[in-house]
Amino acid sequence: MISAARKNTADELSQNQGEKTKKTHVSRLQLGMYVSKLDRPWSETPFLMQGFLIETHDDIELLGELCTFVWIDAVIEGWGVTAGAETQVPGYRVRYINKLPPQHEHKQALGVYREARRLTKTLLDDVRLGGVIDSVEAKKTVDECVLSIIRNQDALVWMSKVREQDEYIAEHSLNVCILAICFGRYLGLDDLELRNLGLSGLLHDVGKLRIPAGTLNRRGDLSEREERLLRASPVHGRNLLMASPGVYRGAIDVAYSVCERVDGRGYPRGLKASNIPRFAKIIAIVNAYDEMTVPRHPEDAVTCTEALRSLFRLRGKAFDKNLVLAFIKTVGLYPPGTIVELCNGEVGLVLESNPRHQHLPKVITLLNCQKQAKRERLLDLSHIESGKLSRQFYIKQVHLDGSFGISLQEYKEKGLRFAR
Repeated sequence: MISAARKNTADELSQNQGEKTKKTHVSRLQLGMYVSKLDRPWSETPFLMQGFLIETHDDIELLGELCTFVWIDAVIEGWGVTAGAETQVPGYRVRYINKLPPQHEHKQALGVYREARRLTKTLLDDVRLGGVIDSVEAKKTVDECVLSIIRNQDALVWMSKVREQDEYIAEHSLNVCILAICFGRYLGLDDLELRNLGLSGLLHDVGKLRIPAGTLNRRGDLSEREERLLRASPVHGRNLLMASPGVYRGAIDVAYSVCERVDGRGYPRGLKASNIPRFAKIIAIVNAYDEMTVPRHPEDAVTCTEALRSLFRLRGKAFDKNLVLAFIKTVGLYPPGTIVELCNGEVGLVLESNPRHQHLPKVITLLNCQKQAKRERLLDLSHIESGKLSRQFYIKQVHLDGSFGISLQEYKEKGLRFAR
């Protein structure tokens, strides 16, 4: 949550610092510095630890996007770390620029999503009936998603925010595909790599089609037998995809390795970081995020901010540390389709993320401070920093779908209409 008194945060923190800390502009941060305080509440960032050592350039970049000043512990500063090749995301980067604003891509993205959902359901229904994956149809599904995301990734992310519970595996698979392509776009993967990564996301969970529905749908602890069944799903996925002609080999590796963890505590083989395929590391992060934000049981849903904090806590343990930081930058603190409450009490939906300043996205306001419907208006919160927009428009809190009677499904279907 963002405090309504945010403008006083830095001054209050400054008064409470001892001689062992010093206020530092984010542009002066270096590897090895220990961050003890931020110029904003820890609760509105993905950092779970209130104080941490800067170990990679990704840490510095993320702090630069979230803060203007931080407080460095002068005693701990200077430990020093060296950023070796292992701390960097490998490979060259392709730079993508949104070709269309999200409101213009929205209608086309809705059509893409509906058709992709239909194709995905057909693919998985064939598997349920004992068939194999139709690789041509699978590639067709992914290709359309890639084209939409290259035009503007925010529009298709909107589509992935709502799910029909009776089609969980199909929609979860499609949403992981979409988010994985967005992640790959941020990482700078080329067109072919985006398609292969998207296909890997689409097919990562096919092994669960061999698991009894009662086991998959159970809330709470599983029995030992059910746990064994579930842990066998990666093997089922590998076998199923190997029997399907024309399937990208990397997708087979992902289905078999998506439940592995970088600390070696995953399954089925207990692989450690260096032995887990890169695409499997990526899909594992995306899969976990989607399961937390749009779970099988809606009552278990958490906000995007809470999900990112969970991923951050598990970086270097369950998930690749640098890829987690990159994913946080990909989706932003407030992904498109997030319901947010502003400091002035108005409520709206995030339309477009802001890669440079994650806490300042574009928001469509829907409700006034009395939580009554108002004329929809587009606000670019980055204008707060330049003084063009009042600080009362800072985001105060994130809410789950359905809060204040706002239905993401409704806006997903009807499109976006707002005043500037």
